[in-house]
Parts: sequence; C-alpha cells; structure tokens
Amino acid sequence: MKNARERCPICDRESVAEFAPFCSKGCRGRDMLRWLNEGYRVPGPPVTDGLDSEDNPSL
Repeated sequence: MKNARERCPICDRESVAEFAPFCSKGCRGRDMLRWLNEGYRVPGPPVTDGLDSEDNPSL
C-alpha cells in the first residue's frame, strides 16, 4: 500500500518539504504561536516554584 503524503497539522493541506511537517511558513508560524501562548500542553506532574516558606525561611 502506498503511503499518503503527509498533511499539515494546522490546515490539513499537503505538507511541503521546505516547511515540513507544515504546508507553509504561515502555518509553521501559527504552530509556534500556539506553543508560545500555551495553547499546547504536555501532561506531567504539577510544577512547584520552589518558594515554599519551609524551604526559604526569609519569606
């Protein structure tokens, strides 16, 4: 069975090798903005900031 061409994860058009896995510079940029604006999240344990009063008595 022949593999189908990869599709852009943003707009579902055919991806272009230059911008893989996206179809264009615009879709690549939109994906980056989603990461920067916390539109995507990676599951994991809660993060603490390390500023608990027990760890830092000056607080």
